[in-house]
This record gives sequence, structure tokens and C-alpha cells, in this order.
Amino acid sequence: MTDNSPIDKIIGGKTDKPVPRPALTTGIYTGALLIIVTFAALVAANRMPWLDNRALERNAVYCGLFVIFTLIPIVRFYNRPIQMFTSAMIAWGMFVVGYYIAGMFFRNLFDVLRTPFQALIEGAVIYGVFAVGSWVVTMALHARHQEIESRRREHHPAPHHR
Repeated sequence: MTDNSPIDKIIGGKTDKPVPRPALTTGIYTGALLIIVTFAALVAANRMPWLDNRALERNAVYCGLFVIFTLIPIVRFYNRPIQMFTSAMIAWGMFVVGYYIAGMFFRNLFDVLRTPFQALIEGAVIYGVFAVGSWVVTMALHARHQEIESRRREHHPAPHHR
């Protein structure tokens, strides 16, 4: 088969490179990191009694890691709000699925913390606020660099009809 065959044009030849999708890959990696931190925190809190005397430090470390990993899409796409929100919601959706699965293994998890639906809505609102804030700041900076034109009409004496 030659490189110019019709099937190569439809599905792509062997020299085609994969299309980069930074929002998708960032979302998947961030979601995986959030799931790992969540499961590690739950295992450390519930299955390692020797860490109970250091519960404050343990929880602070896991909370800090969770916040840092949550900020990855925001920092990566701070000037591209659509990609920021897309990436963040992919990551947060993966986290919510992992959180739902964790609820099957850890009894009363949803009674003590929040339901997966509440977590999904909470993440969507937080990431939505960051995306809108990024968009507003971008528009404000863009408007600041543009010259503002006066919208006032020039004074033209109107003809009076008698």
C-alpha cells in the first residue's frame, strides 16, 4: 500500500504524530494524583493506628498535598480559562469516582465527610470561579492595553423643520 492511498488519508499515515491535548493529559495526571493522595490519606487514617498520635501532622501533610495537586490545572492554564476548567473537571471527575469507590471500602465515609455528588458540585463551583476569574482578569488586562474611543456623538446641528 502506498502513502497516498485513500485509507491513509482517512485514518492517517504512519508518520502522523498524535495531536497534543494538554487539557486532557493534565486532567488525567492531576486526577490520578488526587486519587492517590485521597486513598493514601484514608489508609493512613484508618489502617495505621501507629500514626494516631500524629494525626494533626498526618492530616496537614495530606491536606497540603491535596491542595497543591488541586492547583495544578489552575497554574498550568491560568491564562486559558476554557482549558483550565476542562482539565480541572476531568481531574475532579476522576477524583469523585475514586472517592465513590473509597466509600465502598471505608464505612461511613460519606456520613462523616460529604457525598460524592456534593464533592462534585463543590469542585465544579471552585474551579468555575477560578476559570471565570481568570477570564475576567484576562479581559481587564486586554482592555487596559487597548485605546478607549469616545462614544459621544459629534455635535451636528440638526435641521429644523418648520
